[in-house]
Amino acid sequence: MYRYIVKTKDAQTISGVVEAQSQKDAEVILHQKNLIIVSLTQSAQPLGKKRFSQKVTLDDLVIFSRQLATMIDSGITLVIALDILKGQIENRAFVQVITRIYQDVESGKSFCDAVAQFPTVFSNFYINMIRAGETSGTLDEVLDRIAVYLEKTAALKRKIQASLVYPAVVITMALLITALLLLKVVPTFKSIFESLGGTLPLPTQILIIISDLFRRFFFVMLGGTGLALFLLKRYINTPKGRYQFDKLILRLPIFGPLFLKAAVARFARTFSTLMRSGIPILNALDIVAKTSGNKIIEEAVENARQAIRQGEPIAQPLEKSKVFPLMAVRMIGVGEKAGELEKMLGKIAEFYEEQVDAAVSGLTSIIEPLVIAFLGIIIGGIVLALFLPIFKISELVAK
Repeated sequence: MYRYIVKTKDAQTISGVVEAQSQKDAEVILHQKNLIIVSLTQSAQPLGKKRFSQKVTLDDLVIFSRQLATMIDSGITLVIALDILKGQIENRAFVQVITRIYQDVESGKSFCDAVAQFPTVFSNFYINMIRAGETSGTLDEVLDRIAVYLEKTAALKRKIQASLVYPAVVITMALLITALLLLKVVPTFKSIFESLGGTLPLPTQILIIISDLFRRFFFVMLGGTGLALFLLKRYINTPKGRYQFDKLILRLPIFGPLFLKAAVARFARTFSTLMRSGIPILNALDIVAKTSGNKIIEEAVENARQAIRQGEPIAQPLEKSKVFPLMAVRMIGVGEKAGELEKMLGKIAEFYEEQVDAAVSGLTSIIEPLVIAFLGIIIGGIVLALFLPIFKISELVAK
């Protein structure tokens, strides 16, 4: 990667980045564009794909897609629109991506091929949508659909995260308070009890034993927990581990139905958007399977794809999978028979997105008493065990 500062025939100064095998090749590329080189230096950090994997957010893609769609719809050419956008985007990593895309499109490469160079930034769904838009000549409409789809996906993701934040924070605080009590408070009371003598109540004896073990093996337990989490993560990253983990997620007593509704909403929304853009159903299902985010859903969709290839309707294999809710399957079947599958998928997506809204709202009222009960049993039990000897001493003094 070479950073350059050049002047155009109109004496305008332009800066940017160009990719070349050597500095001489970079000079040739710039000269071919009739640019006068002011400076040309090799970039200290080459633009690797991994740099963008965690820096370009979903919101960045939404804004980029929406603005690009508006510009193209207004009659601005793709090259000029990309040139304008790379100067307006605040995310520096994304600016470098758009700069590369702009240079490739300007040199004659298709927009789809330019975008496909960054699979960690643009998903398979995004790339195929762009390809469909370029092929049909409706790139502005497709970009607008992408923006709408990404906005709804981001909103759904935020709702799921919001449902998990409250219990996660409360449980973490409970564990920290419990650790503090066992490490600091219980040993203090233990020394007081030993100085007073006498036999301690059984709950207090058990608490002191737990505190002693916790203090003695604290770092061992901490290291063991870290190692267990590391091994669990490694296992989840394997195909078998990911499958088992996703299966467990969908079977969780409270959160499982919520995750399933979100997965069905995402499936329907993605499938509907792809079909509306003119992508063949087999290709659309392949993309839907790979972007589902859950191996169980992916397997069910892939089985449906294979069944359709053999001439079966889509609803039958989805029903056989026993993953998708029966109502969603029946609606898909009705839409398929009526020749309005795309419209029916949109309704399914809207229905299950509303279901996720309702589930998230109801989840707080369900979780709150459970969390309070958890705190009461754990922390209340520790406090009660500490004060039992004091109550006993008070009774003896009163007598």
